[in-house]
Formats: sequence, C-alpha cells, structure tokens
Amino acid sequence: MNTGDKGSKRIVVGVDGSRLSVEALRKAHRLAKVLGCSLQVVTVWEQAISLTPPVPSAVWSPHVEAEHTLDEVLEEAFGSDLPADLTRIALVGQPVELLIEASRGAEMLVVGNRGLGGFAGLLLGSVSSLLAAHARCPVLIVHLGETGESA
Repeated sequence: MNTGDKGSKRIVVGVDGSRLSVEALRKAHRLAKVLGCSLQVVTVWEQAISLTPPVPSAVWSPHVEAEHTLDEVLEEAFGSDLPADLTRIALVGQPVELLIEASRGAEMLVVGNRGLGGFAGLLLGSVSSLLAAHARCPVLIVHLGETGESA
C-alpha cells in the first residue's frame, strides 16, 4: 500500500473522524510544509464482526463510509482549500496493520492519541500505542493540551 514514489518525502496521517485526528492532520500539514513533504491522509474503516449475515445495500458499504469520513475530516481541517500535495486513501481492514504498511518509507506517521473508540480516560488508545511500537518510521502522537489545543 506504500504509494510514495522513491525520492519523494511524505508524512502519513491516520484519521478516523475524531477531533484529535483533525488536529493531527493540521499538525502534520504544518510539519509537511517545513520539511518539504507531501501529505498522505489515510482512513481505515474496520468492518464489524456480526453474527448475522450482512444486509446487501446499493448505497452503504464500508468503503463508502471510509470515503465519507475522509471527506469530513478534510473539510474540517482545510475547508475548500486542500493542500496541492495531499493524497487521500480510504481502506477497509485492520487500522493498525494498514497504517503500519502505509508508514513504510514515510518520513513520519502522525495520529491522535485517542480515536473514536475505547475508554476516554486512557492516555493512549490501542491503535496509537501499537503504531508507536510497530510503525516503520518515526511516529508523532498528537494530544490535546489543557487548553484544548493540540500539544
């Protein structure tokens, strides 16, 4: 899944629609400008396990949901002024595995410390913890400071 060309520097940002993932994207954008990197924004929709067969739908699919999440995050972070060097990738699968793969050859992987799931009181979410341990590049984990601004 590594879509970076050899010789081109990129920062990968994992987003899930949470406030922290929007802040992570904004921080990554500032860093990309300073470091001369392109941005690769990745969202992964993890399909839930169900005991009942899925109901077919011509309208809803996990990939459509991932694209919708990506659209919302990009709109919130940048409005209609998307950076020219931004690529977007919407995937269906295991977030940790796919973000680790996306990190290969990247200058940096940027994620929020907490996503949409889990326990709000934890310092790090399970995805950010695993990415910090297993990503194939340096990882920046964005926290909200006491003021609510990204730290």
